Order: sequence, then structure tokens, then C-alpha cells
Amino acid sequence: MSIDHYTYRLTWSPEDNEHIGLCTEFPSLSWLASSQEAALAGIRQMVAEAVADMQASGELIPVPLAEKHYSGEFRVRIPPEVHRALAMQAAEQGISLNRLASAKLATSC
Repeated sequence: MSIDHYTYRLTWSPEDNEHIGLCTEFPSLSWLASSQEAALAGIRQMVAEAVADMQASGELIPVPLAEKHYSGEFRVRIPPEVHRALAMQAAEQGISLNRLASAKLATSC
């Protein structure tokens, strides 16, 4: 498995006055550095070490998000009042509840 396939992100930490390197598949890991390049290099090295440790101990290694298959379906539970309000909006717009919920989710991404 290549660590290149994981999802990395860089952000600024005002509290630390440094850049933070993060990896979505390893949420407990982070790396602080004075430059974005160093933060990315640091988090990539931490991920490589974590993967090596997990392989050595026989642990399950996270699959990169980019390599996962997404069906386009998921189940969500909402309060009955919200369900009713959404169903009414969908009916008023002449669309399915599924289409309304999909549109609302898409605009929030």
C-alpha cells in the first residue's frame, strides 16, 4: 500500500503559529511545522511510520478514501418533525423527498 493515496490536508494553526499537516485516514496524527512543505513532509513520514507499525503488528491498515467504493446511498435518521417539514417542501416543489435531500446536501458541500 502506498501512502501517496491517502488524503492529506494542510492548514494554519493560529494557536501554534505554525502550519499543521493532517491525514484524513489517520485523524489522531498531525505534524506542526513552520512551512507548508515541512508540515506535509512531516505528516507523510508519520503516516509511513504508522503504516509500518500496523503492518508489523498485523493490524488492519485504513484503506485510502480515494480507493473506497461509494454506492451513493446512506441512511440517516432525523427527528419526525424534520422529516415532515422536508416531505412538505418536496411535495410543494413537486419532487421526491430523496431529490430534495440530495439537493440540500449537495449545496452544503
